Amino acid sequence: MFVNEFESYEEDIWVEIAKYLEGRWLVMLAATCKWFYRLIMEESVWRFACLRDLGVPITGDVSFKWIKLYASAFDWMRIGAFSVNSPAALLTDSLTYPRNLPREDTAEKTLQSSGLCVLTNIKTGIWIAGTMQTLDTRHIELFLSKGYQDGSWGYTLVGSHETRKHVDGACGAVFDLDHIKDSSTAELFDVKSWVGKNDDWQPKTKLTPHAVAVCTNLQDNEGKSILTALASGDFLYTWFLVSTNF
Repeated sequence: MFVNEFESYEEDIWVEIAKYLEGRWLVMLAATCKWFYRLIMEESVWRFACLRDLGVPITGDVSFKWIKLYASAFDWMRIGAFSVNSPAALLTDSLTYPRNLPREDTAEKTLQSSGLCVLTNIKTGIWIAGTMQTLDTRHIELFLSKGYQDGSWGYTLVGSHETRKHVDGACGAVFDLDHIKDSSTAELFDVKSWVGKNDDWQPKTKLTPHAVAVCTNLQDNEGKSILTALASGDFLYTWFLVSTNF
């Protein structure tokens, strides 16, 4: 009877070896034979690969297979990933530490007047930060959810903040409220350390374990900077946009 030579080694050894491979190499290895396919499809392999490549700590339970989460994350991700451990998040268009955090029940009012708000009932877990011209973030499971797949998913407009005067730059940030005082999060408020020089018009990003920020220097203008915050209903998805019109 034919015996696969790979079976002479313990499967656990191959699982550990597989954890050193990138996602595309895992798929290629799984396509070589049924034995490797069964081995590579182990949840532990894709869980390790996903957390490793996203650079986030071990998370709790998820609702989808890790191989699907991996494919969904890297099909869309542009900036990186961060963890949200609390159901509350701070959204702001200013990269200065807020002296007073707004109350949860005044999100629309504080967003319109001050350019920041606190959103509650945020889905905890891994969040993906997308494009750089705008800062839009989503939970890692959003694109796989039934509501998103069948088109029934929706969101509500929290509010907007407009600055009708010259602005040097357009910024936006999302913070896990429970970690806003962390030393790693403080790096986002040290703007000079990561935002480009005045004549650098390329968007700059900063990612920490529990927050993400984008900042773009602007040329001389007399236009307006607009920050708009939207949030989903049941899925608790937050989309954050910073844009400028001249």
